[in-house]
Amino acid sequence: MMDDHLIKALGDELHAALRERKPLQPLTGRHPELTLDDAYRISLQFLQRREALGERVIGKKIGVTSKAVQDMLDVHQPDFGFLTDRMQVADGSAVSLAEYRLIAPRAEGEIAFILAEDLSGPGVTASDVLAATESVAPCFEIVDSRIANWQIRIEDTVADNASCGVFALGEARIDPRQLDLASVELNMHLNGQPAGSGLGSAVQGHPCAAVAWLANTLGELGIPFRRGEIILSGALAPLVPVTAGDQIDMHISGLGKASLRFTD
Repeated sequence: MMDDHLIKALGDELHAALRERKPLQPLTGRHPELTLDDAYRISLQFLQRREALGERVIGKKIGVTSKAVQDMLDVHQPDFGFLTDRMQVADGSAVSLAEYRLIAPRAEGEIAFILAEDLSGPGVTASDVLAATESVAPCFEIVDSRIANWQIRIEDTVADNASCGVFALGEARIDPRQLDLASVELNMHLNGQPAGSGLGSAVQGHPCAAVAWLANTLGELGIPFRRGEIILSGALAPLVPVTAGDQIDMHISGLGKASLRFTD
């Protein structure tokens, strides 16, 4: 286990990389002894720095859940992180890369869960997730890496708060008990051209199963889901790089649509 001074230093490095939009060399390359537990402790230091500047946790996220994304990033197990109020942007809005300090953003289309009840692992099942969910919504997560050129291993992305950038929820709020979430279909377009598609089943077989995994993983660390939190369940299709001038749109069958555009 890394000592506390190094954990703090690496968390502070990640925060500086965010603030300055200057990516770091992979942590795993510089510290091959880095474990997942160390990475999680680093992520908490990173989060603490953001909270000290007034950010507030409003949810959690699971990432790297689908095979398509795992193959793209060469990371073969899910990651997890925290969502803050500063990360949320309005559906249909213009996202300034400079304002939100994005370095190498990529768009994910996914399903967001909005909780009606607290939920705490271990022992949470997909059925428990469904019962605790108030509604689901289409969501764009714009992931971003503070690690240079996305050269990440699982420990890098966990330390980097699961490569969180910003996210936007579409307007629809749907009762998840009215849908077969494994069968919903996502279609994305970048600047009017098809940019990827996928089914809900791409996310660990069912989005509720992915959320249950996250509840259990964080539960082992003593972190519960809270009523009202937003939980992002993972990308249904490969990530789409975006840059200033781009517009990204999506539609998820039974759930509705979302869109974002990007500026300098």
